[in-house]
Amino acid sequence: MERRKFLKGAGLAAGAVAGGFAAPAIAKADDTFNWRMVMPWPKGSPGLGANGEKFAERVRKMSGGRLNIKVYGPGELVPAFECMDAVEQGVAEMAHGTPYYWAGKDDAVNFFSTIPFGLMGWELSGWLRFGGGQALWEELYSQFNVVPFLAGNTGLQAGGWFNKEINTVDDIKGIKMRYAGIGGEAMRRLGAIVTMLPAAEILPALQSGAIDAAEWVGPWNDYAFGLTQVAKYYYTPAFAEPGTGIEVFINKDKFNSLPEELQEIVRVAAQANAEETLADFTYNNIESYQAVLKKNIEIRHFPDEVIKALAKQSMDAVKEIAAKKELNQRIYDSYMAFTKIAAPYGKAFEATCLMQRAKVWEES
Repeated sequence: MERRKFLKGAGLAAGAVAGGFAAPAIAKADDTFNWRMVMPWPKGSPGLGANGEKFAERVRKMSGGRLNIKVYGPGELVPAFECMDAVEQGVAEMAHGTPYYWAGKDDAVNFFSTIPFGLMGWELSGWLRFGGGQALWEELYSQFNVVPFLAGNTGLQAGGWFNKEINTVDDIKGIKMRYAGIGGEAMRRLGAIVTMLPAAEILPALQSGAIDAAEWVGPWNDYAFGLTQVAKYYYTPAFAEPGTGIEVFINKDKFNSLPEELQEIVRVAAQANAEETLADFTYNNIESYQAVLKKNIEIRHFPDEVIKALAKQSMDAVKEIAAKKELNQRIYDSYMAFTKIAAPYGKAFEATCLMQRAKVWEES
């Protein structure tokens, strides 16, 4: 509570310094804007922090230096999981993150990160851009006085690093694990002791024995963060994160204060970052998986019994979110309607194509 008071006070102070308490001036075509962008992941971290910084640089270049964004990693301006509060209250003008990090404010944000057994990365983009998802996202985020934009996707993630085999549902009970989003809630309901840690704390927690298992992202990030050093079993794929959305969101008052052409630059830069980030993860996960295979790691898949139990708990949790209020139900209905028709299409086309390709290359 004291932290929130500080953030609110800091936001008011920043506003007072920037423009006093008079009515805001109308922006001129040649005005320069200097903004702060906070992130929950370290600057330069593969695919995440690095691509947040690329977004800031892209906006600077596209705007000819009229919109300059200074990037802050976790703890440099605010802690990792307080980015939404910082932007809402004016401590920073914008953030780069992923929606489920703000689930403590409204757990309907999970739909715009990822849902277990839900949309893949390209499908999430399709729903947001053409299936009505963006309008619902904006309506949800309006309660925080921020405007969201899709700015990336990790693609299909990994199920996590474990120092214990998961052969039955009972094997989950009592495991201390770092697990995010609704997947973490499903694990908790099956008896796991779930904690949420920022990126930089995952490896030390595994090394010290504070946790027994952790999911992070996928081969690229997992290898870069040293997780191959501390766990024997690598479970793939992620039931919980088939395609996790990355976002930028901006304080609505600050966004509305921009001239129309700078608003469009932000939109286009976010869309460019969305494509580049997914391509970045796709290429580097494929490359890094080869390095993972060279380690003394056993690649495992969750057994069907475990998947079935995780699916039930996940869907129960999602339905509970939908039942909380009318907007949540509309988001749920829209997301699930598209997922329901995406599933048979994916089976007939993508899944079959991938199996055919795998067989060809295995035999060649």
